[in-house]
Amino acid sequence: MPSLANHQSNEYTKLLIEGDSGTGKTGSLASLVSAGYKLRILDFDNGLDVLKAYIAKDDPALLANVEFRTLRDKRKATSNGPVIIGTPKAFIEGIKLLDRWKYTDTDGTEVDLGVPAEWGSDCILVLDSLTFFSDAAFDFREPLVVRSKDGKYDVRAVYKDAQDAVENVLALLTSENFRTNVIVTSHIRYMDNPDGTKKAYPTSVGSALGPTIPRYFNSVAQCITQGEKRTLQVAATAMIDLKNPKPFAMANHYPIATGLAVFFKVLREPPKSKPKSLTLKRA
Repeated sequence: MPSLANHQSNEYTKLLIEGDSGTGKTGSLASLVSAGYKLRILDFDNGLDVLKAYIAKDDPALLANVEFRTLRDKRKATSNGPVIIGTPKAFIEGIKLLDRWKYTDTDGTEVDLGVPAEWGSDCILVLDSLTFFSDAAFDFREPLVVRSKDGKYDVRAVYKDAQDAVENVLALLTSENFRTNVIVTSHIRYMDNPDGTKKAYPTSVGSALGPTIPRYFNSVAQCITQGEKRTLQVAATAMIDLKNPKPFAMANHYPIATGLAVFFKVLREPPKSKPKSLTLKRA
């Protein structure tokens, strides 16, 4: 008979971090590297500069414990505005890496870190951010939609396909078969509810998916800025619903510099030694 003592949540944390731009979502990951975790980042934001700076300030040797792939569709300026060059690939390249983290680097080096779902408890798969990952999903699906003879199409079909694609990825990352810690960062969208209240939800494709996304995660936290002070908010507020598996052991908030390391330590034992991986580099 299955026992809660052996539930998979005892080994792996699946965390959604929400926050407005500039509140420290990406930089906060540095404390996890200092705590001994390996980070492997799907970088859709192209904004890891701050993470590199914080890790290097603590211990430059720890940069070797972060591996990432920057995935952005290239654009060019035209008379009709910026357009994607060629076929959108960022979304599908990210999906391939979730199946197997394997690629050829720009210098010809073959990199194969195996199957992300089997990386284990000393590793964290980071999707940074859900916002731009969702944009990539929309861009990937748009050329595939059925069009009329004059080239017109129903944009609602694109939104629906992109929403389904994003939700399927979140279902994968938070499933019990994905035996790796997961952090998904997201910007915040403030929405008016039918009862007249205003709530904050993660930003994704359109507005319908936002309220559904937190349901996939056993932990949801928020990065906030008050004056010059940045914190990791853990306790829910009237504006945003937050959660974690051990609310009785968590403080209401933590300093952004150490918050994630403390958050993970409350939920599980950190890695026993600081592991070695690949050097932080741009893809």
